[in-house]
This record gives sequence, C-alpha cells and structure tokens, in this order.
Amino acid sequence: MSLFSLKSNGTYVVDKREFASRLRKITGFRTSNIRLYEAAFIHRSASFTLPDGQRINNERLEFLGDAVLDAILSDYLFEKFPEASEGFMTKIRSRIVNRDILNQLALSMGIDKILVSHVNTSCPTRNLYGDALEALIGALFVDKGFKKTKKLFITRVFNKYLDLEKIVDTDTDYKSLVFEWTQKKKANLTFEYKEEYDFVLRQSVFSATLLINEKEFGKGQGASKKEAEQEAAGQAWTRLKDFHKSRS
Repeated sequence: MSLFSLKSNGTYVVDKREFASRLRKITGFRTSNIRLYEAAFIHRSASFTLPDGQRINNERLEFLGDAVLDAILSDYLFEKFPEASEGFMTKIRSRIVNRDILNQLALSMGIDKILVSHVNTSCPTRNLYGDALEALIGALFVDKGFKKTKKLFITRVFNKYLDLEKIVDTDTDYKSLVFEWTQKKKANLTFEYKEEYDFVLRQSVFSATLLINEKEFGKGQGASKKEAEQEAAGQAWTRLKDFHKSRS
C-alpha cells in the first residue's frame, strides 16, 4: 500500500502515521517536522504545485544533502586517516558518493519503499534512490544540524552497510583505468555524446559512447556527462579485462 495517495488536484495525501513509522525505522528517532521529510521523498517526476505557486519535490533538499554528505565524509575521513594525503581522501570520498553506491545504500535503508515517483524502475537513469538519500540528508541537516546528521549517517548507514576497507582497496574510477590502459597501448580514446530531455524525469539525460581507435567499447547514460562516461567506461573496462583473460 502506497504512503502517498494522489488527489484530483495533483497534490498528495500522506498516511502520516505509517510514514512516521517508516521514517523512524530509517532514522531511529521521532520528529515533529514531518512535512520537511515528506518533501525529501517526492521525486521531481511526481512534483506538484501548491496554490501559492510553490513547487514541491526533493530537488532543493537533494542539492543541500549532496553538499552536507561531502562535508560529513570529508570530516570522517580526516579523522579516520590522520596521515592520509588530500589526494587519497578525495579519491575515497568520490568512491563512496559513487551513484551506484548511493543507490545501493538507499535500497538497503528501504528508501525505495517510501519514495514517491512516476519513474519506471527499469529506466536507464537509476539515480532516484540515491538522490532521495541525499535529500534525506538535507532534511536531517535542516532539522537536526550537522553534528547529529553526521552521527546518524555514520552509525546507521555508513558503518551498517559499507565496508570501508573494501572501498579503499577497490578502484571504481573506470574512466581513469581505461585511460591508463589506452596510454600504455598508445591507443586513441574518445567519447561521443548525445543529450535528450526526459519529460518524465523532467531533466536532461546524457548518453556517452566510449570509442577506442574508433571502435565502440561501451555505452552509458546518466544525469550528467560524467555519470554517462563512468558507465560507458565500466562496460569498456569489463570488455578489456575479458579480452586479456581470453588471450592469457
């Protein structure tokens, strides 16, 4: 049963008791500011407009949460690795905020069961759950401040669902890996791009095709060229590894 029921005027009625119960399972506390958290779980595809013209969705909270999450992880890694270089901490932080990682975290937390959207789950742009996680972090920051938001994220999300040692040891920057491979082989790496507007998501969706010596090795899609490049590079890196295995 959905927590959000669509009214004829395009707005939503929320089962507040059930919403508060599920939110408490995620955050571990009760809050009187339920409306703030409701907005965190309304994807832009399910936006509605209030009589005063205000548009309700989680985009603004997502923007805020993205910055707060970067600050939380920077603070955490600074404390966790007192001897680490700036480059090392930047690399580890970028691996953690990888869109696939954020989406998996959101699914582990049960955000998919509380999010309202009009997006087909098979849609190639799969970031709506990770975006909602960032919006939740933004709502927590507004409601509780940085210190409590950091504590909640680290204890109830980071330590519970992520293996930091595995993240440190795993390089998921596929674009850099493919770039290094092409440099060693003296091959030519190029990207071809395509941009389309998705009227359901209400945003541009970018496609990237990775070419090595003018031969296609991978395709990707995302909300930005960078995301599309990484997905295409991931496909390319898998093909390159399989190629080496077959030759060995």
